[in-house]
Amino acid sequence: METLKRYYDALIEHPVTNGLLPHLLTVAGFLLAFFALARLVSERKQPGNTFAWLLAIAFVPYVGVPLYLMFGGRKLKKLAARKAQLCPVIPGAPPAPSADTFAARVLILNGACPPLGGNRVHFLTTGEESFERLEHAIHHAKHSIHLMTFILGRDVVGKRIIRLLAQRAKEGVKVRLLLDGLGCFLSSRGFCDPLREAGGEVVKFMPVMPLQRPSSANLRNHRKIAIFDHRIAALGGRNLANEYMGPTPLKRRWRDLGGVIEGPVVRLLDEIFLADWAFASGQSLAELQKELPAEVPAVAGDSEVQIVASGPDVAGDPLYEGILSLVQQAERSVWIVTPYFIPDEVLFRSLVVQARAGIDIRLVVPARSNHPITDLARRHYLRGLRAAGVKVLLYGPGMNHAKMLLVDEQTGLFGSANMDLRSLFLNFEVGAVTYSRPEAEAIRRWMQEVFANSKLMPESRKEPALFPRIGEEVARLLAPLL
Repeated sequence: METLKRYYDALIEHPVTNGLLPHLLTVAGFLLAFFALARLVSERKQPGNTFAWLLAIAFVPYVGVPLYLMFGGRKLKKLAARKAQLCPVIPGAPPAPSADTFAARVLILNGACPPLGGNRVHFLTTGEESFERLEHAIHHAKHSIHLMTFILGRDVVGKRIIRLLAQRAKEGVKVRLLLDGLGCFLSSRGFCDPLREAGGEVVKFMPVMPLQRPSSANLRNHRKIAIFDHRIAALGGRNLANEYMGPTPLKRRWRDLGGVIEGPVVRLLDEIFLADWAFASGQSLAELQKELPAEVPAVAGDSEVQIVASGPDVAGDPLYEGILSLVQQAERSVWIVTPYFIPDEVLFRSLVVQARAGIDIRLVVPARSNHPITDLARRHYLRGLRAAGVKVLLYGPGMNHAKMLLVDEQTGLFGSANMDLRSLFLNFEVGAVTYSRPEAEAIRRWMQEVFANSKLMPESRKEPALFPRIGEEVARLLAPLL
């Protein structure tokens, strides 16, 4: 002990340690902060979010800079540049008059592909129907099965799906399963070994441990896509787990909605899946695209559908810009169903202005979601919307996980994106905009059922007490990480 003490005292008194090392650490901290601040100001972020990162980087750079490098990035520029080329011309697809609408033009200008005609959309309104259609499609696939999910449950549903996929892989069907590195953290390894051993491929999207690249702990793939034989596709909000779907009714199963799509627009979902697979697996995208049939999926109906991918792999924010344009151009009504509601200031103010102008604005959120901190963060926005005349409806009992938008009872949007900062600006997401009357009517009927199972948010003339208000502000500050 005496020897260690003398060594320590000598180290402290050494001129390098006593003078030069602190100076070098100060310079290093300054340089780290400088480069992090330069990157921060180049990112498009909410002012409050930017301010929070500025404080962390400026005052505690040794902590703030590493955290920002892990969690603060928003775009993968090289990937976005490659994805900008993935908007192929679909020969043989019927023209879509909706391409000339304001909303479609905004989406196109922000990187989305134009709407395509000749499709058929069938909405899956229950978890039992969704599982039945998924199982049927897996059983009857002849050539390929491509599945992408944020969560694969280690439960009876997850086990049954892995077993079915392994069976088809043994029979010679090309099976690919793309799992998010965080959402499937516990189910992407040994749990999927039966599928790997049967010849199927399983890839993790941005593994969290170890960090694959800067921001890989924060930028998650929230897309849910299933494609069978490059001909039939499904997308929506349901993950592959028991609370979302299953062969038999379950009292605690969440309410959700998805859609099965047939027609030319399936080719665009194919392109998104293969691009994500190439990014996660390291395989050549050009080689993967050679698997696509020369002929696009045949005309299956009269529906016009626009596929919108959004996230770090897209230069702009097409889903956000499209939602904003739909809200601002609404003439009669804007109906929103979302499990989590944490908007940016522009979207929030647009809803307030439209409500004050007499537009029928309705927002449905769960009375209590599965994330209490997001419920805390949303309170400020819900109070402001209610004060402006928005009908804020609380769904329950139970959890409503659906993500839906219907404007003027004509234009619908469904997919994987929640109405929160993470989905709109950080996650890899995908949505489908529908412009045809049958889809609008189906969405309207489904929403009416949700309204009937919801209650108006009660009014309160009292301001929140000090500590609850502080909790709300902290939750809002953390919202981009939720």
